[in-house]
Amino acid sequence: MNVSLQNIDKVSAQLTVKLEKADYQEKVEKSLKNIRQKANIPGFRPGMVPMGLVKKQYGKAVLAEEVNKLLQEKVYDYIKENKINILGEPLPNEEKQQLIDFDTMEDFEFVFDIALAPEFKAELSSSDTVDYYNINVDEEMVDRQVKAYTQRNGSYEKVESYEDKDMLKGLLAELDEAGNTKEGGIQVEGATLMPAYMSNDEQKAIFANAKVNDVLVFNPSAAFNGNEAELASLLKVKKEEVTAITANFSFQVEEITRFVEGELNQEIFDQVFGKDVVKSEEEFRAKVKEVLAGSFVADSDYKFLIDVRNYLVNKIGKLEFPDALLKRIMLLNNEDKGEAFVAENYDKSIEELTWHLIKEQLVKANEIKVEREDVEHMAKEATKAQFAQYGMMNVPEDLLANYAQEMLKKQETVNNLVNRVVEAKLSTALKSQVTLNNKTVSIEEFNKMFA
Repeated sequence: MNVSLQNIDKVSAQLTVKLEKADYQEKVEKSLKNIRQKANIPGFRPGMVPMGLVKKQYGKAVLAEEVNKLLQEKVYDYIKENKINILGEPLPNEEKQQLIDFDTMEDFEFVFDIALAPEFKAELSSSDTVDYYNINVDEEMVDRQVKAYTQRNGSYEKVESYEDKDMLKGLLAELDEAGNTKEGGIQVEGATLMPAYMSNDEQKAIFANAKVNDVLVFNPSAAFNGNEAELASLLKVKKEEVTAITANFSFQVEEITRFVEGELNQEIFDQVFGKDVVKSEEEFRAKVKEVLAGSFVADSDYKFLIDVRNYLVNKIGKLEFPDALLKRIMLLNNEDKGEAFVAENYDKSIEELTWHLIKEQLVKANEIKVEREDVEHMAKEATKAQFAQYGMMNVPEDLLANYAQEMLKKQETVNNLVNRVVEAKLSTALKSQVTLNNKTVSIEEFNKMFA
């Protein structure tokens, strides 16, 4: 057996593997013996099938399988032992690779094209300045979050007089041209209206200060600007029937319901942060501000890594890649999409590959490793964030652990969590190495950076 590598240029090479009969013969004979022991061929007891018959029936397939297994093993051993940084998979050379005939050949030669990663150095130090965006948590943001908590603890109350955003319930009836209830016209019992969401201000004004038992006349088509979905839902008709309904309707108010926000009290304080963690509105608002600021750190770190990426790509400059070979690999992995897909997406894939190689170096240089505990912790943090969206800050540890374990049952989720751990650790490491150009921005300004 002989394995050799010939560099074609800085980013491509040819790997040649020569196999002789002695290299694979023992493995082939062993496989055939195993088949003979298990073969179920009419006329022969198990284990008593003549080896000649076994070879005739299975010999070629076994030879091909064993040669292929040995070939893969030696190719990847060679790449690993010689620390060759390859991109993608080795591909058979289109010119030098001869056709393999397992019926007549005993010695085999395989020639592979190999894409090599370009050589470069990704380094950062205090002489490198990168922007870091701190998101300002202002009082308006705190107000919105506090309001969200009180709303979650709010309730619906029946009132006697309508105010903006109240919900009305009553009898809806179609009128004729004389203003009387139309015989055989549309009538909806228990119809619900929220005038605040009407498109027409004049129609909306009809309901101002309405009281229980009032009878109001309005035009649904005008009120909702002919919106088929809204009108069909209100009038209980099919969408295609809506355009023909332009008459006025009477609405007899039977019930007015108003949403009343919950009080900002100790019950909400305990609900959000745990019993007696905060004991006043001032402490509550301060804690809300602290939590909001903490929740934005991951976003700031994410933006920091994007800026580090752009900074290093510019600093390193354009890298050389074996384009023709990489396009072959890309096409092989996307055969169903064809060459047009490769042509359209190749440049973008090179951008991602460049960052992958840069990131790979940074991870290695900073000795970043991911332990199971890191992945479990990240799963808990992700679960915490999900609960926080619903205002649940004080989630029991055992519940977090259970949710995290469920997440870890899916390999795709695990891969995503591992990547998040790597990026979190990398961001922490790089922030301590570069000079940070700290900038404080509003959440609106921050979000516009991703628009």
